[in-house]
Amino acid sequence: MLTNSPTDVIDHDRRKILAATALGITIAGAGNLFTSHLAAAAGDAVRPFRVSFPDEALVDLHRRVAATRWPDHETVNDDSQGVRLTTIQKLAQYWQTRHDWSKIEARLNSFPQFVTEIDGLDFHFIHVRSKHKNALPMIVTHGWPGSIIEQLKIIEPLTNPTAFGGSASDAFDLVIPSLPGYGFSGKPTAPGWTPPRIARAWATLMQRLGYTHYVAQGGDWGNAVSENMALQQPEGLLAIHTNMAATVPADVSKALGTGIAPAGLSPDERRAWDQLSDFFKNGLGYAIEMNCRPQTLYGIVDSPIGLAAWMLDHDIRSYRMIARSFDGQKEGLSPDDVLDNVTLYWLTNTAISSARLYWDTAQVAKGGFFDVRGLQIPVAVSAFPDEIYQVPQSWAEKAYPKLVHYNRPAKGGHFAAWEQPALFVEEMRASFKSVRKSI
Repeated sequence: MLTNSPTDVIDHDRRKILAATALGITIAGAGNLFTSHLAAAAGDAVRPFRVSFPDEALVDLHRRVAATRWPDHETVNDDSQGVRLTTIQKLAQYWQTRHDWSKIEARLNSFPQFVTEIDGLDFHFIHVRSKHKNALPMIVTHGWPGSIIEQLKIIEPLTNPTAFGGSASDAFDLVIPSLPGYGFSGKPTAPGWTPPRIARAWATLMQRLGYTHYVAQGGDWGNAVSENMALQQPEGLLAIHTNMAATVPADVSKALGTGIAPAGLSPDERRAWDQLSDFFKNGLGYAIEMNCRPQTLYGIVDSPIGLAAWMLDHDIRSYRMIARSFDGQKEGLSPDDVLDNVTLYWLTNTAISSARLYWDTAQVAKGGFFDVRGLQIPVAVSAFPDEIYQVPQSWAEKAYPKLVHYNRPAKGGHFAAWEQPALFVEEMRASFKSVRKSI
């Protein structure tokens, strides 16, 4: 049923599942074997969870889409003013006539999902253990405007590598949580849920699940959380991987405020500068609003089309890839991918609660999002070409003194695991080979 509380959609068979899980019985599904070890300590309960929304919620969504009041066309023949009217109307038509939420709901429910309380807040997560011995545990964190849906395509290849061109030694156990205020996690009722606090919660989660060693992965806010985990160095954290690294040198960060590039940049560094400069000049509007006034965004809570347009306009290369998908081109994300994610935000009413992560972070931030943080543990970097900026190897080497892997995949952007799951899986396998040897 539709609810603001994750506990309201926990499956009625939770007692049966809890009993089986506590006994270590494996639960078969989606071609893999899944188990979850529940913590024994009182107050650390890990509760099973299933996604279920009533038909009425989807009827209301479609009614609102149909009732959209459209603006005039943009006054230019490009996307310089934002999401183009033709694009968003194609999205609306697809949403009304072709998108099927039940498919993604069933997909989510094919994986074991749980909720547990940490630091006073319920956190939702997917937890999939590999059937292979010595699998490397990894906690994977999404960003905005993403969700756990971003990671669904990589679960089976990473947990069951022998069925996807890999070897048993490539196996991972995966923990994929929803950020606070996102998806099925609880919504904070007070300020303060910043990346350092989330990082501490993730360390608690991994400990609660019984992992004595693990790695962390993330892009966007997921990178901020993973890098904060690396700074905190909780017991058991071996290394991190990032697909949106924070490597911008101090002189470059300062120069971005002037718009004048520093002298002596290499070709790769100049390309990164151009990408960053364009983003800060033309693409940062959504973040500025959410940094400053997230509560003002009532329109995206009341209008599905308003929400979709707001989420599409994250970065120019992602937006253009999505626009092409609604024109019928097959690349990166499909229309169903996009609408699965937007519909999740709509049904969970998390447009504003997710935006508050920007505001909370802005209250305590001491540097830029891409500024070097000074990590001292092993770090792996995948620099996808269509990310907000493609990290140059020279910057990565300076930012991460223990850089264990750097690669520039041939294609992919901000939603790398979602857009290019095969390439992303290759990166995960390569990134942590040296880390596995050290265990």
